[in-house]
Amino acid sequence: MPWSIDCMIGMTTRQVELIDVKEPPPEFPQIPDKIYFRIGEVSHLVGVDTHVLRYWESEFSLIKPFRGPSKQRLYRRQDVHNLLRIKQLLHDEGYTISGARKHLKQLGFDQQAGGVRNASITSEQSADGSLLIWIKQELREILTLLGSTKKSDS
Repeated sequence: MPWSIDCMIGMTTRQVELIDVKEPPPEFPQIPDKIYFRIGEVSHLVGVDTHVLRYWESEFSLIKPFRGPSKQRLYRRQDVHNLLRIKQLLHDEGYTISGARKHLKQLGFDQQAGGVRNASITSEQSADGSLLIWIKQELREILTLLGSTKKSDS
């Protein structure tokens, strides 16, 4: 856990749990609570120059900043997370651009959907039905949770 004991003195257990949920991984900086970020802000958050961001935008199709009326690039929070992940792959883990692209594809990041995980079914999963069984089990658990929530609300 990234927090030292000294930081948690005087905090309740609930406060510590909330910190764990809200904080990004220790290698990623805290991202301000905004909808859009300008390229200078993203450059500062990610720790690379603006020309590097523009280059990554051309190389990774999952980075698609919105262009406002002023034609300025406006990055979403998801774009910032994706850029941080790309930087980690390229700078920290030593991937090449094409290697990072392949790695993100293997992880299931849909290049066209802005980093949303792609829930494609592999031939092995569809052949043995394990994915369908898992989905049914998950849906039953959700129904059970929803049923218990209704009873506790009444």
